[in-house]
Amino acid sequence: MDYKGHILWADDEIEMLKPHILYLENKGYEVTPVKTGEDAIHFCDEENIDLVLLDEMMTGLDGLTTLKNIKDKHSTLPVIMITKNEEEWLMEEAIAAQITNYLTKPVNPSQILIACKNVLESRKIQSDRVAKDYLQSFQKIAENIEDAQSIDDWYGIMDDLTDWSVKFDNLGDQGLGQLLDEQWKEANQQFTKFIEDHYENWLHSENKPLMSPEIIPTHIQEKLQNDEKIVLIIIDCLRADQLKAMTSLLAQMFHIDTKYYLSILPTATPYSRNAIFSGYYPNKLQNEYDKLWQKMWQDEHSMNRFENQFLRDQLNRLGLASKSIHYHKVITYEEGNKLENRIGEFKEVDLLAIVINFVDILGHSRSESNILQEMVPDESAYRKAVCSWLENAWLLNVLEEISNWGHTVFLTSDHGSTRVTKPVQIKGDRQTSTGIRFKYGQNIKMPEKSGITIPNPEKYLLPKHDLGTNYLIAKSGNFLIYPNEYHKFANHYNNSFQHGGISLEEMVIPIAELKGKNG
Repeated sequence: MDYKGHILWADDEIEMLKPHILYLENKGYEVTPVKTGEDAIHFCDEENIDLVLLDEMMTGLDGLTTLKNIKDKHSTLPVIMITKNEEEWLMEEAIAAQITNYLTKPVNPSQILIACKNVLESRKIQSDRVAKDYLQSFQKIAENIEDAQSIDDWYGIMDDLTDWSVKFDNLGDQGLGQLLDEQWKEANQQFTKFIEDHYENWLHSENKPLMSPEIIPTHIQEKLQNDEKIVLIIIDCLRADQLKAMTSLLAQMFHIDTKYYLSILPTATPYSRNAIFSGYYPNKLQNEYDKLWQKMWQDEHSMNRFENQFLRDQLNRLGLASKSIHYHKVITYEEGNKLENRIGEFKEVDLLAIVINFVDILGHSRSESNILQEMVPDESAYRKAVCSWLENAWLLNVLEEISNWGHTVFLTSDHGSTRVTKPVQIKGDRQTSTGIRFKYGQNIKMPEKSGITIPNPEKYLLPKHDLGTNYLIAKSGNFLIYPNEYHKFANHYNNSFQHGGISLEEMVIPIAELKGKNG
C-alpha cells in the first residue's frame, strides 16, 4: 500500500478514537496520537507532519490556542479542527487562524477519511481523473478534428482543447502534455486547410461566420437600442485559452457566457481591431477614410489612433447617434491605475470602450528578454502570467467596480497569437512590411505550402498600399525571415509568440458576456 502521509491527531480522549486511527492506518496513513495541545506543538516542531487533526476542547491548552501556536511556526501546515461546539464565533475564529477544515462531533471514520483525502490527496486524485478523462476524450477530439466541416465544429474543438490545456495547468498533465500538444498541432494543420478552402468565399457571401467587423452590430447594437449600458473591453492579443484560464477569477464577480468569433486576416491589430471599431473590412476602411488612412500608415506606431472616431461613426450609422461613448486606451501600468481611480466617472456612459495592451506588450517584450523567456517558456506559463497580471493589477479592481453597476460587459480580443517554430525564407524589397507572420509589399514571394499568397488583395477585402501590393500570410508555426542575416533572426524569433497569420490561436477569438452577480 502506498504511503499517503503523516497525520498528527491531538485529542484528550484519544483512546476512544482507536478505531478511527486503525481505519486511517489501513488506508495508508501514518497516524501519531497525542493527548494535549502542548504535545501537538512539540511534535509539529520535531517531526515531519503533513496534517493535524485537532480537538477544539482539550484539557490544558485548548484547540484554538494550540492552533495559533502551530500556525505561528508552521503557517502552511494544514489543520482540521474537530469540535462539539457549533457556535458561529468559534468557526470564524478557526477560519481567521487559517483552519483547513472544520468537522463537528460525532464524526465517523469515513468523514475523517474524506477530510484527510481532501487535504493530502485531492490534487493527485483530481490529476489522475483529468488524465483518465483526457485519454477517454482523446479519440473523440481526434475524430472531431478529422471530420470538422463548419466553423462551429472548429469552435467546439477549440473549446475542448483549451479546456484540457487549462485543466492540465491546474492539476498536472500526468505525462500527457506532449499528447495534447500533438493534438493541437494536428488541429492547426486541419484548421489551416479549412481556412484556405473557405475564407475567401466567406468574404463574398452572406452566409459567413461572425467576423471582426460584425462584433458591434451583433453583440452591442440591440442592447444599446434597448437603453442598456455596455462596457466593451478589448484586450489586445488575448487568446481563448488565456481567457478561459482567467474565468476562475472573473467568476467570483460575474456570470459568464463565452462564445467565439473569427478574426479577419491578417490577424494583426491594424486590421482586426480597426475592423471592430469601424465596422468595415480593411479595404473599405481605406476607401471611406482616405485621409485618415494615409496618416495611420505613415507611422506604424499609430495605426490604431483613430479608433474613437471609427466607433462614434459606426454607432451613428447604426442609428445610435444619441448614445454617449467614452473610449479609453490603456498601454502602461500607470494609465491603468489612473483609470481605476476614475472608473466611477463613467458609470452613466452608454458605451464604455476600454482597450488594454498588456498581453500584446508581454508577448513582444518576451521576444527581446532572456529573463521573460525563462519566466514564460510556453503557452502554459503565458496563461499563468496573464492570470497573475489580472489578479494583481488594476483591471480586477475596475471589473469589481463595474460588476456592481448592472451593466453588461463584453470581454474580448482583436486577435490571438501563436508560438512560432519554423523559419521560412522569403524574398522582398526594402518597402516590404516588417511583420513576422504576414507581410505586404510588391513582388514578395515565399515557398509553397508555407501559407497563403494573396496577389489580389481586393479578393480578401484587403487594402492596396501601392500599385502591385500583394500579401503573404503564414500558417501553423511558420514565421517569415529575409535572406539577410537569416540565422540571426531565425534564432531570435524562434519559439516566440507572434500574430498576423493563420492558426486556431490567432483566429478563433473568445467573446465573453459578463453579468455582475451583485449588479
